[in-house]
Amino acid sequence: MTACAFPPLRIADPRAFGRVAVLMGGSSAEREVSLDSGANVLEALQSRGVDAHAVDGIPALVDALVGGKFDCVFNILHGGDGENGVLQGLLQGFEVPYTGPGVLGSALTMDKIRTKQVWQSAGLPTARFVRIAPGGDLAAAVSELGMPVFVKPSAEGSSVGVFRILADGDLEPALEFAAGYAGELLAEQMLTGGEFTVGVVGDVVLPSIRIVPAGEWYDYHAKYIAEDTQYLCPGLDGAEEDAIRALALAGFRAAGCSGWGRIDVMRHGDGRLMLMEVNTAPGMTSHSLVPKGARQLGVEFDELCWRILEQSMEPRA
Repeated sequence: MTACAFPPLRIADPRAFGRVAVLMGGSSAEREVSLDSGANVLEALQSRGVDAHAVDGIPALVDALVGGKFDCVFNILHGGDGENGVLQGLLQGFEVPYTGPGVLGSALTMDKIRTKQVWQSAGLPTARFVRIAPGGDLAAAVSELGMPVFVKPSAEGSSVGVFRILADGDLEPALEFAAGYAGELLAEQMLTGGEFTVGVVGDVVLPSIRIVPAGEWYDYHAKYIAEDTQYLCPGLDGAEEDAIRALALAGFRAAGCSGWGRIDVMRHGDGRLMLMEVNTAPGMTSHSLVPKGARQLGVEFDELCWRILEQSMEPRA
């Protein structure tokens, strides 16, 4: 069974966290979203009496840690070294507690291709895909899968570099992007039965959210700008809701993750649920989804931030 109710708070005194760095911004393609998320988290923690301070990027954090200025880190640094295991290894070296999964879970799930390979080896369902090496033949990969497909970087988030390929005429922008992109890409089967996401905070699996964009798909504009995207929570009912939450937790744990995160799931046209990817430092903006799921359980944003920070106090495996 997956827990769908929050236990009592374990920490009552904000002084127990010490001086907290809210790490945001940085230099990845997701910088602006991270700054938005970080400002919200900072305000929420300060409103509950936590001695929290904004830190922009890893170099500034290192300087502060060398000076012994922080006791704990709330990581809301989206993308890049904030989610690929680099920051997590650094903080473990400093012996400073931090939010989110550890080195293994962060490094693995930043790579969509390797995450899918782990899920496949564990017998968990994921959409069909083809790896495209740097400089590889994108058109051949799309042809192998058959349209419609998505083409996306293996190690970016927030819909950065994602292309929806419905016909041959849609290939050109993706080919232009691939020509200037140094990393791996993947072509992934497009599923049409609905898009869902499920948050995990500690041992609690939040209600699923079905995402219904007003446009044709859930792109960057629909995620962060549009006000007409619908978020239906819970996204499913009865046994189907139990199934998607159980699958999300299985995918999260199989990928070596703990603490908190968000698992994206798509439904096949025949009703089968497919794991898509894991986000180990999910957005905390006004449009973000983990806060929406927590609110369905009666936990508002400030308490959610507190609970996530509590996870940093848990011993790591």
